[in-house]
Amino acid sequence: MALHSSDNLTLGMAISPIYARPRVEHGIPKRHIPDEGMDPHVAYQLIHDELMLDGNARQNLATFVTTWMEREADVLFAETVSKNMIDKDEYPQTAAIEGRCVSMLSELWGSPDHEAATGTSTTGSSEAVMLGGLALKWRWRQRREAAGLATDKPNLVMGINVQVVWEKFCRYWDVEPRYAPIEEGRLQLNADEALKLCDENTIGVVAILGSTYDGSYEPVKEIADALDLLAAQGGPDIPVHVDAASGGFVAPFLDPDLEWDFRVPRVRSINASGHKFGLVYPGVGWVIWRTPEDLPEDLVFHVNYLGGDMPTFALNFSRPGSQVVAQYYNLIRLGREGYREIQQACRDTATYLSSRIAEMGPYELLSDGSQLPVFFFRLKPDATNYTVYDVSAKMRERGWQVPAYSLPANLEDVSGLRVVVRNGFGHDLADLFLDDLARATEFFEGLTDPLPQDPSHTESFRH
Repeated sequence: MALHSSDNLTLGMAISPIYARPRVEHGIPKRHIPDEGMDPHVAYQLIHDELMLDGNARQNLATFVTTWMEREADVLFAETVSKNMIDKDEYPQTAAIEGRCVSMLSELWGSPDHEAATGTSTTGSSEAVMLGGLALKWRWRQRREAAGLATDKPNLVMGINVQVVWEKFCRYWDVEPRYAPIEEGRLQLNADEALKLCDENTIGVVAILGSTYDGSYEPVKEIADALDLLAAQGGPDIPVHVDAASGGFVAPFLDPDLEWDFRVPRVRSINASGHKFGLVYPGVGWVIWRTPEDLPEDLVFHVNYLGGDMPTFALNFSRPGSQVVAQYYNLIRLGREGYREIQQACRDTATYLSSRIAEMGPYELLSDGSQLPVFFFRLKPDATNYTVYDVSAKMRERGWQVPAYSLPANLEDVSGLRVVVRNGFGHDLADLFLDDLARATEFFEGLTDPLPQDPSHTESFRH
């Protein structure tokens, strides 16, 4: 009888529709691990259904992170997600591919020593920033100790517009952040503002190649030249780190004559996100040093690798190798010309969108997408019945995620909307977006009185 019942149960599970199977009627567990498991198809479907409530990634104009890859890259990604990136002994070929990527990026960014490239993959630019900042601090401390000087008050100079990870670095590693202000008409760090904050305790100056606020490049060469002059006049010799989280995979292909990378001798390290304009799904960043000497040996740990020596420098340990493999796929699949075509298409779409939005009437551009394919726009002063937060919320009704936020000090009173154009967002989607924005704008412009304040229409975006 028991065997007969078991057979009936198995048969029932085989023919029973997903939503009629045992335990589905109780919903998905949310706070406690259930005492008993469930059919894998049921578990999948319950989770899959919940995830439908997330936004459509292709309509997400807030994120810089890649939301589309080619089918072949998807296959490689799935095939290598079980490989542990840190285990160089068990997965030597994945480690070799990581090394190839480091060499390629070192050359791409103009390192004079790319044949002996020094760098590593990371989980993203946040980890890469931590590693680059640590190298700056260690090198500054070594110089100070060699000169018999105090090492207890390191500081880092950057614009107030930096991504929040730099604030984290300073807090976590006990470094004083020195923020240069922005002002109307200048949303970036420049040489004059950087020099005002530099002294003998400055471990480095951070220049951003592609601000998260408006997509603009900071003048790396101008800042480096000013620091060259400061050192030549007897001042401190301060290195530059370029946060090229986004621009590191854009400028080399679209702006090859722009000097921002290791062609500028004072630039000692660069970080970039492979999962942004590097065109890989989330989970990979890169940090490259100009020469091996720019990464202090004290920060490097050595592990055995097939009987030899494998140096490693990371905050994370185990992580999948799939993102690194996907990065290598993109580099060899696309080549320089493929990257150029993709980034040019994104820039063309961004400038097309920004120009059309500027023609709508109530909007004013603060950037136009001509550097990173990213632009920032605000409402003109005479639009008083609604805010950019209302526009953002209205666009979400059609699935578009367009972040609205205020600028940092000293422009906290300036709020705007930002659009990021990524691979896969072409003119067709751009026209659909413009149609929806035009309808939303017509609705708001037709208001005779200010909208009542909605607590949900407030800033929630964090850089």
